Amino acid sequence: MMVVVQRIGELAERVGRDVNLMEVCGTHTMAAFRSGLRQLLPSTVHLISGPGCPVCVTDTNYIDAAIALCRRADVIVATFGDLMRVPGSESSLENERAAGAEVRVVYSPTDAVTLAQENSAKKIVFLGVGFETTAPTVAASIVSASKAGLQNFFVLAAHKTMPHAMEALLHDQQVKIDGFICPGHVTVITGAAMYRFICEKYRIPCVVGGFEPFDMLKATEMLLAQIADGRADVEVEYSRSVNDRGNVAAQKLMAEVFEECDAGWRGIGNIPRSGLTIRMKYAAFDAVPALGVRFEPARPHPGCRCGDVLRGVITPLECKLFGKACTPTDPFGPCMVSSEGTCAAYFKYGKRQAAA
Repeated sequence: MMVVVQRIGELAERVGRDVNLMEVCGTHTMAAFRSGLRQLLPSTVHLISGPGCPVCVTDTNYIDAAIALCRRADVIVATFGDLMRVPGSESSLENERAAGAEVRVVYSPTDAVTLAQENSAKKIVFLGVGFETTAPTVAASIVSASKAGLQNFFVLAAHKTMPHAMEALLHDQQVKIDGFICPGHVTVITGAAMYRFICEKYRIPCVVGGFEPFDMLKATEMLLAQIADGRADVEVEYSRSVNDRGNVAAQKLMAEVFEECDAGWRGIGNIPRSGLTIRMKYAAFDAVPALGVRFEPARPHPGCRCGDVLRGVITPLECKLFGKACTPTDPFGPCMVSSEGTCAAYFKYGKRQAAA
């Protein structure tokens, strides 16, 4: 490992300027803090966190819609645990459950299908939040419900895809990105080829990295080597799990159930073709038309700067609420709630390390 650290130092000297490398995966963010990786890097090499936490980039109006659903007497909302404490405009799913609403934490979309089979008198709504990593499992649950003839299983879909969000950040004048550490889990599904347009169109190097400290150091070394050489290519450090094509079977399953749509990202805004919506073929399982879901204008806390954190414009330390009014026990925004949230990482692993 120290050989790689030494090589990073040599490459940083060759580059001769400050370099911003964005990791666009919440697991990478947590791994970097947990291992103290930032402290091993030269002062000119900066790891900045991007919009890689699916819970964090989900707009407040989606949480409000989920809360409105769980207040219905005929509905059970099924969700992954990370969404429970995310603040909506006025409440959270956790608060609603404490007040008597039926909100169940599940560990997979399949659990939600089982819940529908066991509660035929209720409408089960699964909160489909996530990137390309979780979308295939949600697609599989919809196909399974269709084959089983279930009429009480629905998905409130808010799936997002990563490449167009990365492109949107490159158009943001407040963000300076010299290279991307691309998400390993997502790329297992999609394949590394999907980042090629970023290299070709914007001359920004991309390296798909794994999640061990050595993986992230090696990905950093590979990016610096490209920058020093004036190259912009897609390279795979995480070669034990990622190839160019990805998981073709998972891609076909997603394509059968979902189609591209525009999607709102917290802090970034509407990004064309960055979301997945349920196709007409499976519209009976789409909670929006089937249950008349409406997305009203949201009112997030005005002092919360999660959006700026997700864009890499600021660190959590620059938010006036961080660690004071906003803590893991009393969060103002999702970045402090999620296990992949940047604010949660900064809070958990200490301000001194975060500022290093």
